[in-house]
Amino acid sequence: MPLVTAVCRVHALLDDTGSVGVTAIDKRPVDGPVPVRRLGLRGDVQASRAHHGGVDKAVYAYADEDAAHFAALLGRDVAPGSFGENLRTSGLDVTGAVIGERWAVGERLVLEVTMPRTPCATFARRLGERGWVRRFQQEGRPGAYLKVVTTGDVTGGDELRVLSRPGHGVTVGECFAGLAPARAASLLSDQDSPALAPGMRDAAELAASRA
Repeated sequence: MPLVTAVCRVHALLDDTGSVGVTAIDKRPVDGPVPVRRLGLRGDVQASRAHHGGVDKAVYAYADEDAAHFAALLGRDVAPGSFGENLRTSGLDVTGAVIGERWAVGERLVLEVTMPRTPCATFARRLGERGWVRRFQQEGRPGAYLKVVTTGDVTGGDELRVLSRPGHGVTVGECFAGLAPARAASLLSDQDSPALAPGMRDAAELAASRA
């Protein structure tokens, strides 16, 4: 049964050498139910609003299975929150999630998969691994950004259920690797799926134009 295994939010803002000067990537597990509203988890923040957060990137989910892959690759623990994620999951193929797929979490919360996470220099500085952005890209396990469709609470141990899955079948992993023109066209032309996030639509239109 798919589960939320940990709920994480910012522990402290850290000094960072990037243009913003601070980063909120230090996410750590918290106990008890956490309200999730339109812009994400209560008590969570994003330091760089130009690249993180907002309605279409309100929540970031990462799978235990993908974290275990990186733990083996790096020879170090990848604890919940290490990649800046809000939700750590188990038993759900996050990389294989379809753009526009909707998840029920616990009793009320509904989330919608919008796009893959794009690694950045802040992420690389946080991990302290040489060539991290390239290595993360090559492994093809990005995690997924989520939009809040129905607000509610989330707690570690909550059940996850896939409520709906668009027929176009284009996955988070495909988008992260770079969409083939035909797949991008399928994503853009599916009238029955939820509206694409602007950033995802822009990427799909660019990919489709290469046909």
